[in-house]
Amino acid sequence: MCLSMKNFDVVIVGGGVVGSASAYYLKKHGFAGSIAIIEQDTTWQSGCTARSAGGIRQQFSTPENIKLSLFGLNVVRNLKQEFGADADVGFKEQGYLILATESGLPILEENQIVQLAEGADNVILEGDELSARFPWLISEGLAGGCFGLSGEGWMDPYLMMSMFRKAAIASGVTLIDGTVAGVSRSGNRITGVTLASGETLGCGTLVNAAGAGAGALAAMAGINLPVGPRKRYVYVLDCPAATEALHKAPLTVQPNGVWFRPEGRTFICGLSPEEHEEPTVFDWEVDHGFFEDRVWPGLAERIPLFEAVKVISSWTGHYDYNAVDQNAIIGRHPDVTNLIFADGFSGHGFQQGPGTGNAVSELIMHDGYRTIDLTCFSYERLAANRPLFEKNII
Repeated sequence: MCLSMKNFDVVIVGGGVVGSASAYYLKKHGFAGSIAIIEQDTTWQSGCTARSAGGIRQQFSTPENIKLSLFGLNVVRNLKQEFGADADVGFKEQGYLILATESGLPILEENQIVQLAEGADNVILEGDELSARFPWLISEGLAGGCFGLSGEGWMDPYLMMSMFRKAAIASGVTLIDGTVAGVSRSGNRITGVTLASGETLGCGTLVNAAGAGAGALAAMAGINLPVGPRKRYVYVLDCPAATEALHKAPLTVQPNGVWFRPEGRTFICGLSPEEHEEPTVFDWEVDHGFFEDRVWPGLAERIPLFEAVKVISSWTGHYDYNAVDQNAIIGRHPDVTNLIFADGFSGHGFQQGPGTGNAVSELIMHDGYRTIDLTCFSYERLAANRPLFEKNII
């Protein structure tokens, strides 16, 4: 059967927060052309956004990451003015607390200087200051911690994603339920994409916001993009002994990488494995042995109240992991200039989705950045072997 070809000025692959925000800001800023978002899971249950922990922080080592996070924070602060009186993403402004041993404290302090210069609101707490502020924490062996006084915490990622997507669709963006099976390229231009259904979509610009599938999408166009899925487990804990103070805790990250935060009457926690521990099968199964062996001992060592907990639920999510330097890849391909990357966030894409979407809209409409200069995240750094490492990956 011959299927007619539809043409769009912009085709965005990936309907998570990055792709939806890209479409939204294009329309907000007056883009008059046609826009399509292609999303393979319109139940919105299994993408990087929906399965994230929903955190937002300014505690990064890269200035541009801080700027992107602050852009997202400004969206949250002005949610009702931007999206209407009923807009709500359940923002819990309880902060982040990133802990360090003696060897790690200088890095924490160095990062904080960068963060404060960009407008972050946090403080370094040392020694007994930690125990005084967080009585549930065993501070022995800790040299200090950086605590976000305001502007950090977590929210409902599904609500944030849905807000951008619905607003984009209301402004005329077309949502297509489908899986990209091929990318057509003529010389140095992308000409269209083919869906698994056989339908072909012509495009003026292709935006790769495919999350964990971004590398596979780029490969369809003959381009190497070092982005792929990295499996992460999140465990939901019931802790009968939890105090009110523990329920008001910030998202806390220990020097060994184990993190936790409150979630209503429960808590969630996890740990990014070492390189040699990375799961080799990228499915949706949860490894409960990883909790028993690696996560729980670290939790209980620092927070005695967690010595008696029960895992009552869990889920698996996938980072869109940039294997080169764990930083985002944003911008045009240097040769295939109608291909724009917006991926590789390595775990912080949810909070940086709004700022990235705005940046994508600026590239398409003005061929350059106007709000935040994200040139440092360009694809060129990979081709030139100039990695830009982010020190604060959780």
